[in-house]
Amino acid sequence: MIAKIQCYTLSGLEGIPVEVETDVNKGVPSYDMVGLPDTAVKESKERVRSALKNSGLLFPMNRITINFAPADLKKEGAVFDLAVAVSLLKASEQLIGADVSDIVFLGELALNGDLRPVGGLLPILISAKSHGFTRFIIPASNAKEARFLGGAEIYPAENLLGVVKHLVGVEQIEPLETAEFAACKRENTSADLKYVKGQPMARRAIEIAVAGGHNLLMVGPPGTGKTMLARCLPTIMPDLTFEEALEITKIHSVAGILGEEGIVTERPFRTPHHTATTVSMCGGGNRVVHPGEISLAHGGVLFLDELPEYKRSTLEALRQPLEDGKISVSRAGGTFTYPSRFMLCASMNPCPCGNYGSANLVCTCTPAEIRRYRRKISGPLLDRIDIQVEVDNISYDELTSGEKRESSETVRERVNIARRIQRNRFSEYKLNTNAEMGERELNEFCRLGRESEEILRRAFERMKLSARARARIIKVSRTIADLDGSEEILPKHVFEAVSYRLDEKI
Repeated sequence: MIAKIQCYTLSGLEGIPVEVETDVNKGVPSYDMVGLPDTAVKESKERVRSALKNSGLLFPMNRITINFAPADLKKEGAVFDLAVAVSLLKASEQLIGADVSDIVFLGELALNGDLRPVGGLLPILISAKSHGFTRFIIPASNAKEARFLGGAEIYPAENLLGVVKHLVGVEQIEPLETAEFAACKRENTSADLKYVKGQPMARRAIEIAVAGGHNLLMVGPPGTGKTMLARCLPTIMPDLTFEEALEITKIHSVAGILGEEGIVTERPFRTPHHTATTVSMCGGGNRVVHPGEISLAHGGVLFLDELPEYKRSTLEALRQPLEDGKISVSRAGGTFTYPSRFMLCASMNPCPCGNYGSANLVCTCTPAEIRRYRRKISGPLLDRIDIQVEVDNISYDELTSGEKRESSETVRERVNIARRIQRNRFSEYKLNTNAEMGERELNEFCRLGRESEEILRRAFERMKLSARARARIIKVSRTIADLDGSEEILPKHVFEAVSYRLDEKI
């Protein structure tokens, strides 16, 4: 008898349908798998055999052939275990009367028949639902991740025997209740702008950067608060929408780093060490291609502390994702595209000793050492950083001052207003922030008056800016105008935007 069971595999962030076909015939006992299964899939033979026997079910001692269709797609991982077991039971007539034609089976089997969790379950469920499937049986340990998918019947099973009892109608598994994203708890963070002493220009810069989704570079001596300011960025970013949370959760699910909630509730803040490799930053792997740091930061912040200490090749790999908002990772197993629309925040010292240009400290570096240090960062990468701000040391009186400072919540209210203006502006475009604008949007929404154009011309010629730098100054000007509640970009907005481009080349 031939049985067909529906399963799915993962390719990047997309679920690919796979039909598990099992043929049980009389003859010399054998157990063959075809359809490009990898080692993990082939090893399911022994897992399924032991799981069936230890669950009190019969393993057919016949000629068994299992095909994973389509045959030209490589099958990887242990997600097929449950589908293989159910197809064997169906083909050997142990599930008489059970209708399994419209159910998707997902899960890894332990030797005792228990169901173990699988990675990347949420993107698989979303893809399967888009293909018309609405009934799923999954491991109970994946329930938190799956409970946010509405419009589907999802049955969390503890073990193989429970699945069989559910299919034959002996003991039904209760379907998951759809959870509300709004009810999920948000993590408390100790970072808050009210704890930042002094640095009014840097505070203003990060507010503009978040309001328009702009990239940010902070340059200054060590100990001036650059890292503290960076850690405040997520606290002033708008709350995640459910759609954004789902997209970020898909990436984190594939990477296997989902938290207890089963869904991402806070915007990511990724800060890889400066020894990170290009592969760990961009994504990759030997067998399974995992998303890298720039994809894990999607929808949030990628913070690169001590920017010149990163490898040149690693930094240059950021250039294309910063422009396109996605990255294509090509490996022997195929090409996978991951979203990577993040806000880049970087910090660096102005020189090896950290004191060059400081108002209070003396630099001990030679001009050659300073040039060598700054040349670690290429001009094309700097060109893609919209806001560049100097952060200098503050006085003892500023440190001990009891002056009340604006909290992150207060700043976030202004950011939310600016983001709302941008959403309304780009309602007919596939854009969310000013930083994403192209030439068409710049011409439509960022027209400059004669005085503003003259200011920008003088800055362009004196600072020897590129065409890309000019466009980014205009985008920052548009964000400043939004924060100011102005429909037009005024000369003062352009002046301020120009001030966030460091005159001296880093």
